[in-house]
Amino acid sequence: MSLYFISIGLYDEKDMSLKAIEAAKSCDILFAEFYTHKLNTTLQKLEQLVGKKIFVLSRKEVEESDMLLKEAEKNKVGLLVGGDAFCATTHLALKYEAMKRGIETKVIHGSSIFSAVGEVGLHMYKFGSTVTIPFLDRLRGRLPISAYERLKDNKERGLHTLILFDIVEEEKRYMTVREAIDILLKMEEVAKQDVFTEHSEIIVFARAGSDDAKIVFGQVVELKDMDFGNPPFSIIVPGSLHFTEKEYLELLKNDKR
Repeated sequence: MSLYFISIGLYDEKDMSLKAIEAAKSCDILFAEFYTHKLNTTLQKLEQLVGKKIFVLSRKEVEESDMLLKEAEKNKVGLLVGGDAFCATTHLALKYEAMKRGIETKVIHGSSIFSAVGEVGLHMYKFGSTVTIPFLDRLRGRLPISAYERLKDNKERGLHTLILFDIVEEEKRYMTVREAIDILLKMEEVAKQDVFTEHSEIIVFARAGSDDAKIVFGQVVELKDMDFGNPPFSIIVPGSLHFTEKEYLELLKNDKR
């Protein structure tokens, strides 16, 4: 039969497109995963919107089990995904396995942080590799030096860096801005390469796509103790700035509300 990858969108269930809602309603079975993206909604709201029961899957059920594929061999199956379906590589791997089995796949795209980040005033084509900061306990205390190296590479090339934060959905645990900054500063202490210091200028983007989204620009030392409210959060480290980017960020610099 078929497997539909249905993007929910950036912030909550209201970000679902009409095409996504119609696709979800047409499926025989609906699944969802919430471990790759923090959505500010409830299962009940999603079920009410699409008029169907939704079965929530864990990371293990998506990445290590072929249960979804077995269902898709017999039924029209939909997988609801926060943000855009293929911003997480795990979904691309699932699509690949479905194609190998001869299962028809369809994709309904949606809004994501990768497009919303343009709101901070930086030119989209000047972003380099995206960096994700994991909780250190998930790395047994080891610092994610590869993330620091990607940030360094972007900086050397004059590119902006989008930094995403870790999520442990089963524990309702979402990294804060202070936690991410502390990890980056610890890596700087080890590397001593002047890539991310207390005087580095950064942009904090909180709750992108929501009515109370917050964008703040300033030095790390100014922002690390600021209360940004509820998650999700991301940080952008600017690279070389065009004069229009500089002018936009100047407007943000003194806005610490």
